[in-house]
Amino acid sequence: MSHALQDQRPSRATKSAAPSSLKQGHLPRWAPAGIAAASVALGSGIGSASGLHSKIQWGLIAAILFVVITYTASSIVENRRQAKDRVATSVVWVCFVLALVPLLSLLWTTISRGMKVLDGDFLSHSMNGVTSFEPGGGVYHALLGTIEQVALATAISAPIGLLTAIYLVEYGKGSLAKAVTFFVDVMTGIPSIVAGLFILTTWTLMLGFGPSGFAGSLALSILMMPVVVRSTEEMLKLVPNELREAALALGVPKWRVILKVVIPTAIGGIATGVMLAVARIAGETAPIMLLVFGTQLINNNPFEGAQSSLPLYIWEQYKVGSEASYDRAWGAALVLIAFVMILNLVARGIARWKAPKTGR
Repeated sequence: MSHALQDQRPSRATKSAAPSSLKQGHLPRWAPAGIAAASVALGSGIGSASGLHSKIQWGLIAAILFVVITYTASSIVENRRQAKDRVATSVVWVCFVLALVPLLSLLWTTISRGMKVLDGDFLSHSMNGVTSFEPGGGVYHALLGTIEQVALATAISAPIGLLTAIYLVEYGKGSLAKAVTFFVDVMTGIPSIVAGLFILTTWTLMLGFGPSGFAGSLALSILMMPVVVRSTEEMLKLVPNELREAALALGVPKWRVILKVVIPTAIGGIATGVMLAVARIAGETAPIMLLVFGTQLINNNPFEGAQSSLPLYIWEQYKVGSEASYDRAWGAALVLIAFVMILNLVARGIARWKAPKTGR
């Protein structure tokens, strides 16, 4: 009996051999970085030897080599399944880098060229009395026009978009809600020139009003409204139904539930959506050209007379074609990017401040 039990027990050699058969090779942690460095070196060498002068072509060759070398090394050291996983990860990283390169290039070019003229005088002076071919002048009148026009467009479209989204989420049923959703989707793809032509036909030609910043704000609000509706609608859908049901169970009217429970819960996302919509319209040029006309003077009244804006100012300065006008155009572009970036930072701050607090 004891001999039979001893025969059934696995030997120590068998125990030690079993785990070793399950071990697999693994690439070291520094392998992706090393392969990336080798790929860049090889891509640069191949591009230089082939007579390719574009750094973009060198980068594409390095990206292809990075994926191929990663798959080959992982197949040899690990296994084909792990190699496929590493290839998928490598493709994601390559796409991320390819998307990041033009963004960084754009920022570097704008900052390096815009900083030549960006100072206090540039931000506090207009082009009044300055010839477009000579240095000097500033962007104050265009910055003021952009702030006023965007503020008016936000004041028009944000309440309408918010109320429309509340209707679609809380009340909308049947054919009317479907029709509203359909037209919101259609408005999302409307070109800016079409919105400008619509306001030009109705506000200027039919009603007889002249060019003004408010006319441009009307066109910008048409472009902004569907973005606000869509973003607000998605944020309201994320509010848990349990919160609504708990408030309704206490006998609170539905309008008060929406006002006191639903909107405060989603206010962070709503503010972010509104700011993104503002960033979307801040760079529009076509409606401003049709409805605001542009001016070299400071016009504090957006309801009367021509105004300027940053996108229109950039186009006007670029059209002149002199070295000084090019510098002013890049400076205005840098101011516009900073304006949009500040709005996005404000939106993120509001979203974090108003985010629902989770208890322990």
